[in-house]
Amino acid sequence: MCSTSCIIFEAKNLSREDVAGKRVLEVGSYDVNGSIRPLINSWKPSEYVGVDMVAGPGVDVICNAECLVEKFGKERFDVVICTSVLEHVREWRKVVSGIKNVCRRGGVMLISVPSYGFKYHGYPYDFWRYELEDMKNIFSDCKILSLEKDDNARGVFTKFEKPAGFVEKDLSNYKLYSIVVDRRLKGITDKDLGSLRFIYLSLKWKFRVLIFETGKTFLRFFDVF
Repeated sequence: MCSTSCIIFEAKNLSREDVAGKRVLEVGSYDVNGSIRPLINSWKPSEYVGVDMVAGPGVDVICNAECLVEKFGKERFDVVICTSVLEHVREWRKVVSGIKNVCRRGGVMLISVPSYGFKYHGYPYDFWRYELEDMKNIFSDCKILSLEKDDNARGVFTKFEKPAGFVEKDLSNYKLYSIVVDRRLKGITDKDLGSLRFIYLSLKWKFRVLIFETGKTFLRFFDVF
């Protein structure tokens, strides 16, 4: 999944030299509202693999984001793209570790995440928000090539390079802001997921989706006549 702002950032921060003849992995590649893939394919990568947890447009391999290394092995890809995924995974550390480790040394990672103020959106869940300092800290074991805050889209867009002497940072004690409990914490418990706040957010989101889908059905009905 990729917003217009995200596509623009990726187009500005990837070049033909980054991609031509290289192996590219897109994590969360289900094409709902746009994709950078057509541009990247025009630069002729040797391989482009899109992974997501369900089959659909843009998905080549069904694979949970937590299982990248198990599926592909370490240092398999030259470019790893991950847009609007890290907020949806409860075990964000494992996904971050997988992205870092499936990328080869000298390779690049483009990652976009929502920041504080971005509304709850459950696909099927929504747990975390990331700020500029969070991304700096989480990827401090990599070289920062680009780091941007989009206040209009309430997001953070980043590009990192995996260094030759990569040593993975221990993030086990890192506290991240969770929309589930409205505070920073190390991890979400089952009790948190049963809180009134989370139930309210989930029901509100499902209602919004229902209204949207009903509206689309209504419009299709009148298109027939």
